[in-house]
This record gives sequence, C-alpha cells and structure tokens, in this order.
Amino acid sequence: MVRDPKEWGPSTLVAWSGGQLAAERILIVDDEPYVRTLMAAMLEKSNYAPVLASNGLEAIEHVEHDPPYDLILSDIVMNGLDGIGLLERIRELQPDTPMVMVTAIHDVAVALSAMRKGAYDYLLKPFEKEQLLVTVRRALDYRRLVQQNSVYRHNLEQLVSARTEMLRQAMADLERSYDITLEALGDALDLKDAETEGHSRRVTAYTIALARHCGVELAQTRVIARGAFLHDIGKMAIPDAILLKPGALTPEETSIMREHCARGYQILRKIPFLEEAAEIVYSHQEFFNGNGYPRGLRGEEIPLGARIFSVADALDAITSDRPYRKARSYLLARKEIERCAGTQFDPSVVEVFQELPDSLWEDLRAEMTRHPRFSPLSFAGAIEDLKV
Repeated sequence: MVRDPKEWGPSTLVAWSGGQLAAERILIVDDEPYVRTLMAAMLEKSNYAPVLASNGLEAIEHVEHDPPYDLILSDIVMNGLDGIGLLERIRELQPDTPMVMVTAIHDVAVALSAMRKGAYDYLLKPFEKEQLLVTVRRALDYRRLVQQNSVYRHNLEQLVSARTEMLRQAMADLERSYDITLEALGDALDLKDAETEGHSRRVTAYTIALARHCGVELAQTRVIARGAFLHDIGKMAIPDAILLKPGALTPEETSIMREHCARGYQILRKIPFLEEAAEIVYSHQEFFNGNGYPRGLRGEEIPLGARIFSVADALDAITSDRPYRKARSYLLARKEIERCAGTQFDPSVVEVFQELPDSLWEDLRAEMTRHPRFSPLSFAGAIEDLKV
C-alpha cells in the first residue's frame, strides 16, 4: 500500500540490504492519481522510497521543504506549473538531481525539447514496470557519477590548494635563504669598507620606500631591493690600496674604482634569481643625461630601479657622516637632489621624492641604527607600513 505523500519525509527513508543503505527517494509528479499511485507501487516494491505530488507547485514544496531527492519523475502536461516549468525550477533548486519526463507518445517532441533544457531522459506512457525500473536505475547511476565527480573535483581542488600552499611556502623559504646569502655578502663588504658601514642597508630601505611610492609593484620592488643592497658588491674586486685609500684617487685609480659596476654585474648575472638585480648594479652610476658610467646610458635606457636607487643613494650620502665632512640636513639633500633633476636624476623620481616627508627617511634611518642586523630586504614584504 502506497503511503499518503504527507507521511513521507526525511524520517521515512527505508533501510534495505541488511539495514546498511537508505532507500533512494524518488519524487513522482503527475496530475493523474492512478498513474502516480501505480508508479509509486512499482518503485516501492523495488526498495525505492517514492514521494507523490499532484502538480508542479506541490513538487516545488517538497523540494524546498523536504530535500533532497535522488530522482524526479514528472509528467509534462499538468495544470498550473507544467513539467517544463518544474524542470527549470529544479535546475535552480537541485541542479544535480536528474529529472525524467513521463509523457504520452504525442508529446515526444516536447520531451526531447525538455532534454535539451536539462532533463536526463523521458519515459513514454504507457510503460511496463521493467521500462520504469531500467530508466530509474540509469538515472540514479548517472546521479551517483555526478556526485562522485563532484567529490573528486572538490578533493582535487583541496589537494591542489594544499600543494600550491606548500610550493608557495617552499619558494618563500628559498627566497629567504637567498636573501640571507645576500646579507652575508653585504656584511662582508661592510667589513672591508668600514667608511660606508650601514650604507647598503639604509639605501636599500630608502630605495624600497621610494619605489613603492613610485607605484612599482611588490614583486619588482623585491628585485630593485636586491640590486640596491648589492650595488657596491663589485668593490670586493677592487684592490684595497685603492678602495681604502684615505686621500684623493689618481685618474688611473679612479678608472679602476669605476670598474666596480661592471665587476658587480659580472658577479651577479650568472645567478638566475639575480639577473634583473644585476642590471641595477651595472647601471647604478649612470646619469639621466647620459654623463654617467660605465656605459653612458641616458633617460629610460637606465633601468627604473637604478634611477630610483640613484636618488636614494644621494640622499644617504648627503645625510651621512664622511671622514672629510659631517652629515648634512635633509633640507640640503632635497635642494641638491632637486638641483640635479634632469641631469643626474630622473625628474619624475625626484618629483615623487619631494612629495615625501623627512620623517619617513628619519624613521628608516633610525630603524637601521636601532637594529643593525635587521635585513632591509624584508621591508619589501611589509612595505605598505611605509605609506604616508
């Protein structure tokens, strides 16, 4: 005996096969009581759990308030909401639930149209029990495959996400290892040239801040930071007699000293992750008007990172103590940098520099002084804190 549809709900799932699996719920929608009762009886004898609805609107009530359903069998021609309208609503409410259209022979064209709109299959009236059961089984197998595919896709997405995070962390660790190596190189240079101790760290912090205010993206800022930090690495190849000479250099010694740009480039360019940074090292003594060295580049021929570094380098040089003079004020540094805009410096970079307050540079210098072992390269990862 088929139960009244009001008696069906989540608690009516029938256990079968030793009580291990719940009967699959099938919503039968037909405005002919005899048809829906007959279909329900056939399905119930095959251990399915049929739920009956007399029209499309009643079916929607079941789907909205008594979900989920494993399959929907629906007549096409019904009063109120017909089978096509129900199909469209089901695609919104339970898109993974297959729907089989049950129709008379003269409605086959309509049934085929319904399949193009998302119905899984159609069943012609009158039908035999075996036809119904085969169609139902095929539709339920399809639903199971869809669910398995969804679970597989979800698990795959989680796996890819986890592996991506592992790769990101590994790359971050590798990048940090690279930067630790660079810091060791910088420390070695500081030990050799005590006169400019701390200069590389300060000028790197200045360069990062200026680059970000110039609108340089974070990834490129990291490249520029490495070039700034290693800008004088080529001096390790300069003889100590010249590098540490207390007095003025002879023209010949000056020529040798100027080789540090090319020497630094040759050291770094063979290291894959420093190729771009090597270009900044090579170009950090170029002038915007073409009067710099070693290649006499001008304007935008000079890498942007080198043009930004040039301003930051001048700022630190002017505001730091030297054996031959005391540090000068930030006001004087601003005037000198402004005076050299268009000759030594890129005017657009100078314009950005002039918009930034002295407090920014003072804070960065103080930070480098308080924490002399702190790497300015890590500033690139949290540089938004430097915004004013």
